[in-house]
Amino acid sequence: MTETMPNPLDDHFRHPRNAGVLEGADVAVRVDNPVCGDILHLYLTRDSGGRVEACKFQVYGCPAAIAAGSLLTELLEGQSADDLQSITQESISTALGGLGTDQVHAALLAFDAVQAAAQKWK
Repeated sequence: MTETMPNPLDDHFRHPRNAGVLEGADVAVRVDNPVCGDILHLYLTRDSGGRVEACKFQVYGCPAAIAAGSLLTELLEGQSADDLQSITQESISTALGGLGTDQVHAALLAFDAVQAAAQKWK
């Protein structure tokens, strides 16, 4: 019997990483999608070298938004403020295995959170 690899979107939705509030966060942002009502809270702490030491998220929304928030925390760990610019809506969507037209808003929500965090970081 051959085992198949889980779909990244399904895996992150069913087993979200880094969910919750990060007490004492250096950067905390809230972004929302007014069309569908999804909300993402992102929390980051930085180490002495200016890199993301820890991050957590909370999402109120659809499975794709939850998966995007979970994936985003993995993408952010160890990144500098400048590195945040390399995280795009497309890279988030691709890392989730490609999102359908009805799910692409989740990658945009996560991208908006990265942009808000980068602005607040400065």
